[in-house]
Amino acid sequence: MMAPLWPCILVAATGILATDTPHPRDSALHHLTQHLLQQYHKEVRPVHNWADATTVYLDLFVQAVLDVDIQNQKLKTSVWYREVWDDEFLSWNSSMFDEIREISLPLSAIWAPDIIINEFVDIERSPDIPYVYVNSSGTIKNFKPIQVVSACSLQTYAFPFDIQNCSLTFNSILHTVEDVDLDFLGNREDIKHDKKAFLNDSEWELLSVSSTYSILQSNAGDFAQIQFNVVIRRCPLAYVVNLLIPSIFLMLVDLGSFYLPPNCRARIVFKTSVLVGYTVFRVNMSNEVPRSSGSASLIGVFFTVCMAFLVLSLSKSILLVRFLHDEWSSGQELLPLLCLQGDTDTGGSRMDLRAQQTGVTESPVCQEHQAQSGTLKEVWFQLRSINNYLQTQDQVDQRGVEWLALLYRFDKLLFRSYLVMLGLYSVTLCSLWALWSGL
Repeated sequence: MMAPLWPCILVAATGILATDTPHPRDSALHHLTQHLLQQYHKEVRPVHNWADATTVYLDLFVQAVLDVDIQNQKLKTSVWYREVWDDEFLSWNSSMFDEIREISLPLSAIWAPDIIINEFVDIERSPDIPYVYVNSSGTIKNFKPIQVVSACSLQTYAFPFDIQNCSLTFNSILHTVEDVDLDFLGNREDIKHDKKAFLNDSEWELLSVSSTYSILQSNAGDFAQIQFNVVIRRCPLAYVVNLLIPSIFLMLVDLGSFYLPPNCRARIVFKTSVLVGYTVFRVNMSNEVPRSSGSASLIGVFFTVCMAFLVLSLSKSILLVRFLHDEWSSGQELLPLLCLQGDTDTGGSRMDLRAQQTGVTESPVCQEHQAQSGTLKEVWFQLRSINNYLQTQDQVDQRGVEWLALLYRFDKLLFRSYLVMLGLYSVTLCSLWALWSGL
């Protein structure tokens, strides 16, 4: 008897719930949205008097530096962008709509300023925020995070103590300053030194975000623009440990090779080994140092100059060893020629003696005297040959000593130039580090 009553009770309860639950179309929010957008035209700039300009207030916070592409001169940053403007057609009396003072509307359903970034060069994946907030006075707030890939003039001459200054310029692409004007949403000093939103990473540090307002004059008219200058600096500790200190050690080892004698073949072997070390270090450094077609880093310039000094010193040692070897070889070849000349002269005198013996018969005393004189002549010729050889060897040694003295002076000059270059290298690095730390 009681079972048939359950369906009736459920139907009655459902009807009561359906009656008590308000329909979305009957809500104050729905009526307000319909009231605002029913007669709204998003193609028209939202002012009652067309001569009045719409002022767009801008603000920018840098969240992170994602990539610095020095070779392609591009900077990729993640920023939090805010823009606020007044829409005279989207205001209402909050007392008539259940005290609703702020609602969200689709951005695609209302008029929005055509603000662009002039340095924008690439499309990056950014969160899509399809809604904006509108309050009862008609003020629209459009807050959104964006990833910006912008063109920037990046310099590497002070690497790894480089400081980059990249600008993000906002302006309207079509509306002149008579229609759309720009202004700052917050205090410019607060924007410049506000780093709360910045996420520190291991390489780049945010210094400041200064901003300026200006009027861009062109043939199409005068356009208002706001420029944000993002100043960042590199954290150099990893590069100091991995590049600068090893490069200074390698230069000191090369500098120590000047204490070896210039004519020592071991010096050539040592400098060749150092040159191989320079080459390997240069290849590894090229992967770490950013490359730019417009400028070269001071570290790379100093390193190249030191390599040039090394190659010049090595070439000088090779030429010296080769020259001394040629001089010694020519002196060794001269001795047999002199001896051969002495033998020829002695043989000639003997032939003369034999000819005299065949022509005229002399006494034994004369023959003995002639034999002794021939022996003395032969000894004299041998002594003269030895004397000529010793004189030639003295000349060779004298020229070698002169060349050695000249190359010793050149070696001292090269050593002092190397010291000056190493000192300039160290002073430059310390100065760059001091300037980097002072900012």
